[in-house]
Amino acid sequence: MTPSSAESVVLRMEGISKTFGATCALDGVRLDLRRGEVHALLGENGAGKSTLVKVLSGAVRPDSGRMTIEDIPYAPAGPADGKRRGISMIYQEPTLCPHLSVEENIMLGKEPRRRGLVRLAEMRRRVREVLDFMRHPEIGAEVPVRQLSIGARQIVEIARALVDEARILVMDEPTSSLSLEDSEELFRIIRRLKERGVGVIYISHFLEEVRRVADVFTVLRDGRNAGAGRMEETSLEAIIRMMVGREFRELFPRVPHTTGEPVLSLDRFKGRRMAAEVDLTLHKGEILGIAGLIGSGRTEMLRSVFGLDEAEGGGITIRQVRFEGGTPRERIGQGLGFLSEDRQGEGLALSRSIADNATLSRLGPFSRFGVLSTGRRREAVAGLMERVKVKGRRPDEPVAVLSGGNQQKIALARLLHQEADILLLDEPTRGIDVLSKAQIYEWIGRLAARGKAVLFVSSYLPELLGVCDTIAVFHRGRVVDSRPASAWNEAAILQAAAVGRTGADQIEAGP
Repeated sequence: MTPSSAESVVLRMEGISKTFGATCALDGVRLDLRRGEVHALLGENGAGKSTLVKVLSGAVRPDSGRMTIEDIPYAPAGPADGKRRGISMIYQEPTLCPHLSVEENIMLGKEPRRRGLVRLAEMRRRVREVLDFMRHPEIGAEVPVRQLSIGARQIVEIARALVDEARILVMDEPTSSLSLEDSEELFRIIRRLKERGVGVIYISHFLEEVRRVADVFTVLRDGRNAGAGRMEETSLEAIIRMMVGREFRELFPRVPHTTGEPVLSLDRFKGRRMAAEVDLTLHKGEILGIAGLIGSGRTEMLRSVFGLDEAEGGGITIRQVRFEGGTPRERIGQGLGFLSEDRQGEGLALSRSIADNATLSRLGPFSRFGVLSTGRRREAVAGLMERVKVKGRRPDEPVAVLSGGNQQKIALARLLHQEADILLLDEPTRGIDVLSKAQIYEWIGRLAARGKAVLFVSSYLPELLGVCDTIAVFHRGRVVDSRPASAWNEAAILQAAAVGRTGADQIEAGP
């Protein structure tokens, strides 16, 4: 059982406040973490979760408030102080050195030395002990990290924390890029960490997942505590109410729309990085979901269609005109818009302004004789921000200062401004809060009602079933089945994705 006595509190944060200029990021926040407890930290993007854990790690100094670790005052001057007090951070993207081995990554910067020489035997003993605890079949001490899956790399990150003798582990969206199998492996490791007495602060927007892994939760809204409790005693509807501050009626709002003629067809199409040829047809006004395990070829297909990867076989028909290849510039001219799954690496230019990110793919409306009218553009982008409900102060502020959900809305707003008729969306709701997800689902439905066609790649099966008209499933680069969303359920999709067949005569629709 999870300890519940006051003596078991390993971390106490009281009255934590922090402002950045005119923005109040945290206002008197409280959080207690006990030994062997998984404590979910929940809230919309911009609610203050990231700032709070940065305060905990020592990366940000609070304006006021106090923290204690095992009843000893804790006021870190920087992240090194946090590590010394047993705090380790596991971020959404692993921070390992791919060219080094697992052993070298685990011990990097903390190699045991004597008279200036690394004590290899002791180092290997410590690595062996922690890997034996993890019991992950893919991970060996000598294996180069570049050969590991994303899930295995996150396990190596946890191994580093255990070598540091972490007592408090902060996990920020740890499953957002993981396959189902890797997620299950992570949950197994978390259960073993609990048995070891490690306290875990777990941040995730996947509320069904949080319900499985967490013992207790704290909800932040607008930088303040909005609720807390035991997970088993609280419904997801109640948690969502705490997060958004009102009754939340529908996670998957349906906007009536009808489908028309084909607007995009793939005929034995194959890109350079695709494992197999693909046949697929997208219709006007259709939301076509693409399901499959990570590595099944969904992203490679989208990138090849948009011209980011070179085509090497078959053809693409766009509004009855056949093409055998094309560049992104040509695809934009043909009415296609692409949203990358890698929001920060590819989807946005983080050093540029909101206005730049929203309009760079189509500057024509603001240019005359080659001169850009920044005033006209600023006015148009302000209207666009209001239209997609972006919480930002002004169009010329850096997009990097926005929360993840608002960054994603700007990436989507670019496709609106681009006036794309065929939208290629790769994981459009990854890492964003429940309210922003619902807004994006409604936005996609309204686009379909206007006759736009949407190709929607997602690893989150409930949203595919809740939003899409049709779902096609990929297995090892091929489309193994495609049917109306109403004819699928999660089990059937998983079976098709995992083994390449559905047993269609045995599958019943619905949850």
